[in-house]
Amino acid sequence: MAQSENSAQSKLEQFLGEYLDTPTAKQSTEKPFPKRKPIKHILIGSEKAVTSTIHYLQVIGYASVGDWSPLVPTDNPDEVMSILIRHILMQ
Repeated sequence: MAQSENSAQSKLEQFLGEYLDTPTAKQSTEKPFPKRKPIKHILIGSEKAVTSTIHYLQVIGYASVGDWSPLVPTDNPDEVMSILIRHILMQ
């Protein structure tokens, strides 16, 4: 089980790494899109509850299933989490 937790943690780190706010050389000279801020949604619960919520959020048009991180086990038995990061316009 420890190996699957490490694998899941690695997948989560890969997912989050895609959204780090480290600018590239080109971005540092350009002005970023005005007032876009990241917001992170975290679902924590049983695998069934988290999966059902992710599918419901797709049904209502909020986020696609593929936008969420893979399910990652937490330290609590029978509990997983998944993260969605969105960039929203701030006024």
